[in-house]
Amino acid sequence: MNRRFLELDEDDDPVLSVVNVVDVFLVVIAVLLVVVAMNPLNPFAAEQVIVTINPGSEDMQVIVKDGEQMTRYQTVDMISEGQGVRAGITYRLADGSLIYVPEE
Repeated sequence: MNRRFLELDEDDDPVLSVVNVVDVFLVVIAVLLVVVAMNPLNPFAAEQVIVTINPGSEDMQVIVKDGEQMTRYQTVDMISEGQGVRAGITYRLADGSLIYVPEE
């Protein structure tokens, strides 16, 4: 009877399959933690973050995180207009840089 107990095959042990499943879940949890940590909008990231979604397209969005406040800006099809005065002139140089000259 003792000899039969020692000859049990380890492949038939159901506890080993449970241990393997736990190992798989630990790997999945580690990957998810890395993904959350690399997200620029996570609550533990820097205080100020700007994220642009679909830049240059018609459905472009800009998300600004300043401290605990998040603001989402979305493009619209309308042309904006308002009241104001000319504040200065901007010149583009040959190297592509811009110079702003305020008016008095």
